[in-house]
Amino acid sequence: MTGWTALAVLLVPVQLAVSAPYGRHGRSGWGPEISNRLAWFAMESVSLVLFAAFFLGGSAPKSPASWIFFAAWTAHYANRALIYPWRLKTRGKTMPLAVAACAVAFNLVNAGLNGVYLGNVAYPEGWISDWRFICGLTIFSGGAALNIWADNRLIALRARGDAALYGIARGGAFDLVSCPNHLGEIIEWSGFALMCWSGPALAFAVWTAANLGPRALAHHRWYRARFADYPARRKALIPLVL
Repeated sequence: MTGWTALAVLLVPVQLAVSAPYGRHGRSGWGPEISNRLAWFAMESVSLVLFAAFFLGGSAPKSPASWIFFAAWTAHYANRALIYPWRLKTRGKTMPLAVAACAVAFNLVNAGLNGVYLGNVAYPEGWISDWRFICGLTIFSGGAALNIWADNRLIALRARGDAALYGIARGGAFDLVSCPNHLGEIIEWSGFALMCWSGPALAFAVWTAANLGPRALAHHRWYRARFADYPARRKALIPLVL
């Protein structure tokens, strides 16, 4: 787990230097491509299915806290795999197969580690009253709400299903940062790490920040370069800071 977590940190400079070539950063030269919707479904369904298999097949008795961990993970990835891809207004848009394959590989490891741990470690019945669980679940819920709200606002901007259309989102958290969807997901999995209090969950939180932090900075630069009227005081990811 130490090595896996350290790898996330070591890859931050790479991700700061090279933006993954999909979405608004899409560009040629990355090999064959597949449907954007199919790619999202394939990437995220791995986490949904594998985590469930390892968790439900684990030998540990499941406490109320364990079932809440399962519900939190499953709700997030059910949305990501089964709902989110089909709501995207990205007709004709594609993603490099190499990018999707890397995401699948990550999710195999990440979902496997978390599923095995949570399926085979017995949490005490009283864990739901522990401060780490209560605070973590509160943070997770707030991050998930922010992530879904921001995704909904971004999807609504894509009028007429034209994949080439991008606009400036305004209102709420978008008045503070360019990527509240990414901020919400970082908060979400940080809360999950706190309520699970486990190495695999902590590693996932670190990986999330290491991946989405550079992505948010790249988005912010893209917006400022593309829109002359982009709000000058808006930050990339952390209000008033970054």
